Amino acid sequence: MSALPVLLLLLVSTPLTSGAQLPNQGQDKDLPIATNGEPFPWGRMRLPTTVFPLHYDLTIHPNLTTLDFTGVVRIQLDVREDTSAIILHAKHMQISNVLLLAPEGVRPLRLLEYPRFHQLGLLSDSVLIKGRKYEVQLEFAANLSDSFHGFYKSSYRTSSGEVRVLASTQFEATFARGAFPCFDEPAFKANFTIQIIREPRHIAISNMPKLKTVELPGGLLEDHFDTTVKMSTYLVAYIVSDFLSVSRTTQHGVKISIYAVPEKIDQTAFALDAAVKLLDFYDDYFDIPYPLPKQDLAAIPDFQSGAMENWGLTTYRETGLLFDPDKSSASDKLGITKVIAHELAHQWFGNLVTMEWWNDLWLNEGFAKFMEFISLDITYPELHVDDFFLEKCFEAMEVDSLSSSHPVSTPVENPTQIQEMFDDVSYDKGACILNMLRDFLTPEAFEIGIIRYLKRYSYQNTVNSHLWEKFCSKRDLDSGASVGFQTASSKHCWYSGDELDVKAIMDTWTLQEGFPLVTVEVRGREVRLSQERYLKTDDPSLTEGFLWQIPLTYMTSASNTIHRFLLKTKTDVLYLPEDVDWVKFNVDMSGFYMVHYAGEGWNSIIKVLQHNHTALTSNDRASLIHNVFQLVSIGKVKLDTALELSLYLSRETEIMAVTQGFGELVPLYKLMEKRDMAALENQMKGYIVDLFRGLIDKQEWSDSGSVSERVLRSYLLLFGSVRNYPPCLTKATQLFKQWKDSDGNMSLPVDVTMAVFMIGARTPEGWDFLFEKYRSSLQMSLKSRFKAAMAYSPLQDKLKWCVMMEQSLHGEVMKTQDLPGVVVSVSKNPHGYKLGWDFLRANWNTLIKKFDLGSSTISHMVTGVTNQYSTKEMLDEVRSFFGSLTEETGSGMRCIQQAYETIEDNIRWMDNNLPLLQAWLDKHNYCILDK
Repeated sequence: MSALPVLLLLLVSTPLTSGAQLPNQGQDKDLPIATNGEPFPWGRMRLPTTVFPLHYDLTIHPNLTTLDFTGVVRIQLDVREDTSAIILHAKHMQISNVLLLAPEGVRPLRLLEYPRFHQLGLLSDSVLIKGRKYEVQLEFAANLSDSFHGFYKSSYRTSSGEVRVLASTQFEATFARGAFPCFDEPAFKANFTIQIIREPRHIAISNMPKLKTVELPGGLLEDHFDTTVKMSTYLVAYIVSDFLSVSRTTQHGVKISIYAVPEKIDQTAFALDAAVKLLDFYDDYFDIPYPLPKQDLAAIPDFQSGAMENWGLTTYRETGLLFDPDKSSASDKLGITKVIAHELAHQWFGNLVTMEWWNDLWLNEGFAKFMEFISLDITYPELHVDDFFLEKCFEAMEVDSLSSSHPVSTPVENPTQIQEMFDDVSYDKGACILNMLRDFLTPEAFEIGIIRYLKRYSYQNTVNSHLWEKFCSKRDLDSGASVGFQTASSKHCWYSGDELDVKAIMDTWTLQEGFPLVTVEVRGREVRLSQERYLKTDDPSLTEGFLWQIPLTYMTSASNTIHRFLLKTKTDVLYLPEDVDWVKFNVDMSGFYMVHYAGEGWNSIIKVLQHNHTALTSNDRASLIHNVFQLVSIGKVKLDTALELSLYLSRETEIMAVTQGFGELVPLYKLMEKRDMAALENQMKGYIVDLFRGLIDKQEWSDSGSVSERVLRSYLLLFGSVRNYPPCLTKATQLFKQWKDSDGNMSLPVDVTMAVFMIGARTPEGWDFLFEKYRSSLQMSLKSRFKAAMAYSPLQDKLKWCVMMEQSLHGEVMKTQDLPGVVVSVSKNPHGYKLGWDFLRANWNTLIKKFDLGSSTISHMVTGVTNQYSTKEMLDEVRSFFGSLTEETGSGMRCIQQAYETIEDNIRWMDNNLPLLQAWLDKHNYCILDK
């Protein structure tokens, strides 16, 4: 078919008959008012359950010249209760020619619109009878979105300077309604048959394979795609572009294709290999065949988040999919593999089995994040992905330690609240509590449980409890093997002789916010345990009323055996079989809780670390570093104790413990950079450099070693260079000069490029050279490193919004998708932090329109720009700006409260600990420098 005309709204003014049923019958006085002044027949944000879609027949025609689109959708309905009104979603589009196709014939429906809830009311002059089959047909027209969601415009510039336009979709969470009229909630699953009209110079791809292409009058082509499996609207996807593709077939017969802009198609080989390997792995692991004949992965030039799991057509940022073996780093390879593993895990967790409503988003995202690590540990053992899991738990704890946090499963209703669920709690805490459960039940029992869950609820929607009832314990596995699991009670299982109720345990982790701090006090062979909420606050009452069932693990100096104990009460006592020198709880930090060692406990731990740190695993060492510094923040441990523990780091070599040491120590001087206290700041910087000097000196300026060794090398050489450690500074300066003199053609070791570019960006000539290379490069990870170096330059005139952030806002040289990262990077820069804050305030209304209220992007900017402030003056400034917002401009967003709390915590930390830090550094200065 050809392009559909844009018509005025068709309002058929036939009155309702006296027998008609409305979803809101009996509540007329509370009904909202439609755009035409009439009562709208539904008053709630969630759709009524009187009518469900069964099948959508959707035709879309985007015009990439006029940047708009038209379409027609025919929806087959399942009427579950007699009604005279069909309520569905549409946003920012013109609707026309609304028809009901009933058994007795075709007739027009009266259209009402209620934009506040993005709802349409289709009113019939006779009752739609329960159980009878009906269809509705609507024509629609809209502009391609200039944001990053809905059906939106993207563009890219070729190496010859030509700008090419494409159109792509991003429907999660509530944006399908901006592309076509639909029942845009995850529980309204249906099948979709899609046709796309395009020009011959473009191709179209969608969730399913193309069946045929039909020639239309006017030289247009119409691609017809196979019907999808039953799925939610947020997973529908289609792209019209000039992309090229490469393809391979998995062992299970699924065709995998990678799509990218023509000039970058040579950067797709690694992603193709990874996708084939990972889809085969999941097919086997879940014991459920991938149900579609193909899986496309498309690199989109403009993309807000990291990637999206659309069924059969996953979409990615270019940096999340494209890999150049000569110019991409070890961390690029790790990141790309993880994001592909995440999106392909969603094909089962999220797509096949979907949460009923967004309050349980973690059932999608927590599982996909967790499966990244499970899948890559097996398919890519050389990536050592386990070295990077703990940081996810630490990041989640950072957010979950604030009173503004939320339970993993929490009520949400409006689109802003739904968007806010895409945060570290849903993703990272979700993954960490699943890891805790897997460790507690055993990996075998856990795997059997999730397979049972996926098989039982395929093509359906679920809530929290559906998952827990599919788990049983180690004892069932031992006594009954897989048969025992199939027949075990769904309510209770057994573990260590006690009744084990997985739901009761896990409800304490998903239905209340925060996490526990377990205090351990060893008195001879008696171990006294107590639990409380860990919370960064000066109001103790906020920690009351919380109780978790905690799967404790511990080991002692006497044995490598891991002991287990389920702590269900506020306090309890354990008895050791013998006297020990030390005890370490939360082995490998498999549990989502912190531990405080009361009495002489921390001193015992410090002695172990100083004399024989490898008696504890690197994950245990990392968790001890994390816990002790976090306990300083709430006054449980003195700063001196944490700093004494950090001294052992001069002998540390493992990436997890080293990076956690940096992660706790560097923020201390970053707070000082935003104050006028250069002497103490430089003393602290000097301490950290001296602490890691031995390890930095051992690093080669090359690309040798394992992924973990290479990521660590990159980190250490960057730190040494930025902190002006002479050997690093000299080498980085020399390499930048050689690279610049070669006009960027010299091949630098990839792992050292970040350090080299950071030093190069310190001079105006170096900055300008990096900027020119940024403009011309087609290599995505290289562009990312250029951008990061430019944003960290000390040159204020180069950092100013007219150069960096304004470029990104207009998207001409630097993509607008990169703006949040640029703003946050400049805000971390001691020479630019006020520029970032000023830009955020000045452009707030533009930013929330472009990136959407409640999005993780907006949250990242708000917290990233403000989280290193530590003065009352800056707190007042931040409160003044955000306090002036209205609800429409984001005043109720959780990230604003998080920003306030973080600054307040920083102020408390500085007030309580600066004198202690000064005294400790003065006392230890001589011995540190001698090391």
